[in-house]
Amino acid sequence: MSAADRGHPQVSILGSRVDLPSHEAALAQIRGWVAAPGGVCHQVVVTGFHGLWEASRDPELRGILNAADLWVPDGIAPVWIARVRGHEQATRLPGAELMAAVFEEGRERGFRHYFYGDTDDTLAALRATVERRWPGNEVVGAYSPPFRQHTPEELAQHVTRTHDSGADFLWVALGLPKQDRWIHAHREALRVPVAVGVGAAFAFVAGTVERAPAWMGRAGLEWLYRLAQEPRKCWQRSLVEGPQFLYAVFQEQARLRRPK
Repeated sequence: MSAADRGHPQVSILGSRVDLPSHEAALAQIRGWVAAPGGVCHQVVVTGFHGLWEASRDPELRGILNAADLWVPDGIAPVWIARVRGHEQATRLPGAELMAAVFEEGRERGFRHYFYGDTDDTLAALRATVERRWPGNEVVGAYSPPFRQHTPEELAQHVTRTHDSGADFLWVALGLPKQDRWIHAHREALRVPVAVGVGAAFAFVAGTVERAPAWMGRAGLEWLYRLAQEPRKCWQRSLVEGPQFLYAVFQEQARLRRPK
């Protein structure tokens, strides 16, 4: 499926095409991929302004993200931009909420999941949480790759583990852009129907890192909550890259409003 015919309303932001499905439409498409035969891996991108900003500065990454089968907005920034540009129905679908929605459906459908990334402690907590809150789902594998460059042989082994697991979903938490590059690089070899890069969602779902209250997410203040929690990790993204992104979007919006 090309980026141009992914089947949902889209908005172009700094050269990236973000899909704007309802939660129900996104889940229906993902469900269809799991049910379809053929061994094709479908890549799902879940990111907000950070992915848009990185992609605007890196044409190769922009091509990777635009080539995904589905790109849903994790943060509020692309949602607000989409609404300004006429997509009033736009809504965010954070990675943690997408995972929880899939796990909820998996209670009846018996989905099989493979978790790749984060730490061993987080993976253990995530497995326990899924088994406790969403019985009926099956965690068929979990692996925390060492934080270093991997050999081609090691990467092939990682992919083989997902094959052997029989997973329906491969959830990847390596951080953007690493996780999305990893899925893109291996998607031809992967036989998991759906591969999703979800960043910090493992820790959010597992409960090892506390998410912002729902009202802060709706108000666009989740970034502030995370900054207060993890200032050393988030300060540059929030206080430097955020304003740069907004300035670039304002410039783009001004160009769009100019008479042709």
